Amino acid sequence: MNVNDPRVAQLLSAAAAEQRAGRPEGAVAYLQQVVTIAPDHPQAHNSLGTHALGIGDFATARDHFARAAAADPKEPVLWLNLARAHRELGDTDGELAALDRILAIDARFFMALLRKAHLFQRTGQDALAAMHWSQASAVAPPDDQLSPELRQMLTEGRAFAFQQHQRLGASVDAEMAELLDPLPARDTRRVRAAIDATLGRRKVYANVCEGMNFPFLPADEFFDREHFPWMGTLEAVAPAIRAELQDLLDKGDEGFAPYVQYPAGYPESKWSELDHSKRWSAYFLWRHGTRIDAHCARCPATAAAVESLPLADHSGRAPTVFFSLLHPKTRIPPHTGVTNARTIIHLGLIVPEKCGFRVGGETREWHEGEAFAFDDTIEHEAWNDSDQLRVVLILDVWNPHITAQERDLVNRFYAAADASGLMPKPDD
Repeated sequence: MNVNDPRVAQLLSAAAAEQRAGRPEGAVAYLQQVVTIAPDHPQAHNSLGTHALGIGDFATARDHFARAAAADPKEPVLWLNLARAHRELGDTDGELAALDRILAIDARFFMALLRKAHLFQRTGQDALAAMHWSQASAVAPPDDQLSPELRQMLTEGRAFAFQQHQRLGASVDAEMAELLDPLPARDTRRVRAAIDATLGRRKVYANVCEGMNFPFLPADEFFDREHFPWMGTLEAVAPAIRAELQDLLDKGDEGFAPYVQYPAGYPESKWSELDHSKRWSAYFLWRHGTRIDAHCARCPATAAAVESLPLADHSGRAPTVFFSLLHPKTRIPPHTGVTNARTIIHLGLIVPEKCGFRVGGETREWHEGEAFAFDDTIEHEAWNDSDQLRVVLILDVWNPHITAQERDLVNRFYAAADASGLMPKPDD
């Protein structure tokens, strides 16, 4: 290809001038002279192919685009033009091959993914179409940067992918129902979550620990009750615990304080709305491992019930036990906790309707007098959309998958760290 011939640049410039002047035939004449001098000139062949597309000569367009792409094989736009020519000719195999050449260069090339999704959809390959529509959607520019035609295609493609996933889910659910439904819910919970994650119906969350991340533990959102044989005993005391809570509320005890309290000047964050706000308040019985005797004296039945449990006992860090008050129309934003070495227990005490609690991909409701256990290092959030107060008792116990020997060694680690004076404690 004689690209250095000075005539090539002159002819390309003349062709561009003819095109701007609205004389496409003149532009073609100059471009044909270019390919006579430089037979594999990609720009000239691409421009000739574009002209051929415009007049409906798709075979000629295909030939020019093929030569352009062969001359400059790393330029995705040339392959995209070739794919269009094949599409106009009804050559599905040729179009797919050209699109695959683009994705071999850049696997996230939006237009190639979109066109490939459209190809699979119009040829009845629904599963592949849905997968590629999802991929195209994931890398698509903002809608306001798309042409109306592409925006419409993507909107319809997203709807197609959603419907396909719904059909797949319904088919799988029907097939699996006779296998899963007769089994206890706790025996099928993990496999149901695996299926839902595979079908894109939920996300699998990992532990995010601000403090100690104890490795190799199951990253379970809610723990099975069988790990906590004492949970029924705690629930049996729930009426007495609620009575003591109600007495605190009725007498306006001053021990209630905002749960979120950042120092002055703390930067804006997701917690700013609740910072120093009593919309989410706490009445602590234990805080960072320290028993608050005056508060426990006000709630003797609650304190006695809690002290009978295998509480987490990290020196200067756990347990923490408190009444958690969430006022009407208040939401606690998604967040994660300090360490997965512990397990958080919630006991429902005052639970109006329109309250909910999400841990990872599972959402539950509290029920008065019932307890559940969860891993707070998995993203979780809570809300009270009612017009009444919601209160739960919150406490932390050891993660049931940690052995007694491991518990002792963890506590010895914290003791050694504290003795060094080099590790800050929660209140520092």
